[in-house]
Amino acid sequence: MSPERRSGETGVLGAGSEGLALAAHLASRGEPVHLHTRHPGRIRAIGRSREIRARGLLQGRFPLAAVSSDLEEVAERCGVLFVATVTTAYRSVAAALAPHLRSGHVVVLFSGKLCGSAEFGHALAGCGAAPVDVVETDALFAARAWEDEGVVIHGEKKWNLFTGLDRAATERHEERLRGLFPGLERASCQVQRGLTDFGAVAHATIALANISRIDRAEELLFYREGLSERTVVLMEQVEREFQRVGEAYEAPVPSMVELLDRYYGCEGETLLEAMRSVRVYRDITAPRSLDHRFLREDVASTLVPLTQLAERAAVPTPMTDALVSLFSALGGEDYRRTGRTLARLGWDGLTYDGIRRKLSR
Repeated sequence: MSPERRSGETGVLGAGSEGLALAAHLASRGEPVHLHTRHPGRIRAIGRSREIRARGLLQGRFPLAAVSSDLEEVAERCGVLFVATVTTAYRSVAAALAPHLRSGHVVVLFSGKLCGSAEFGHALAGCGAAPVDVVETDALFAARAWEDEGVVIHGEKKWNLFTGLDRAATERHEERLRGLFPGLERASCQVQRGLTDFGAVAHATIALANISRIDRAEELLFYREGLSERTVVLMEQVEREFQRVGEAYEAPVPSMVELLDRYYGCEGETLLEAMRSVRVYRDITAPRSLDHRFLREDVASTLVPLTQLAERAAVPTPMTDALVSLFSALGGEDYRRTGRTLARLGWDGLTYDGIRRKLSR
């Protein structure tokens, strides 16, 4: 017999750095957390002890209700399921999860990127899943896994946005989410939430300015050394394109300086000064490969849908278009085909006005 689902228990799907940080945070707030992983050998000590050891911003040993590789069991026991996997895996996660969802389940995407809840919801519907609420926010922790027993949390964003597939879902889960993450505020729509993302503006542009160094796996402090007074113009141009697309969909996007200040606090008036002043960023090194996860995620799951939304709204995005083309060539993958297209949101048949109407519901 399947175990009884308990609406007060919480599942975290994904045991990478962000998933471990999320599980530790939730456990620290008294949530009974079921951690799901497809690779139990990578967190062997956590599975054996059923606790996460945390260092850094959050410190201590935090008990877990269970550690499991059985997705059905986690879904049966937990009413709220946080998805903390890479965004490029959302469709496969939705397909695996769909048979186990029941009315009343809530899926929370922890790093939705741009219109993640639309993609996940559309994928669930395509798999015949029961109708459930899907809501999203950004990844809130700067963290790294600590061997197989815990996580080091370097920082936590003090502020961010969340939203659901529609306004009713957003309202239904606002109190619970803000109770768990007091810095969350409601976004006007999925586009505002997805474009209010410093990493999506920064990662690909800084990588572009340092392609050879990253490809040679050279040591580089990504945020402190990645841009100069001259090359920061690349990032400023992408920032303006994000803001123009946001305006077209009545989804205002703050400046990146304002966003960094809301996230962590920063100093300086220019984008370069602000980025270099963020304490959490000071020791973060560049990826050692152009195939790094955050480059693939940001290009596939934010830049691709941004360019397609921009095309519908007749907003030019030459710098973002160029980034998609360049990283498609470098990665040997056509992200305009494999990324988060409007078709994968279920919006390919919608006009600009039709998308705006859907976002306003």
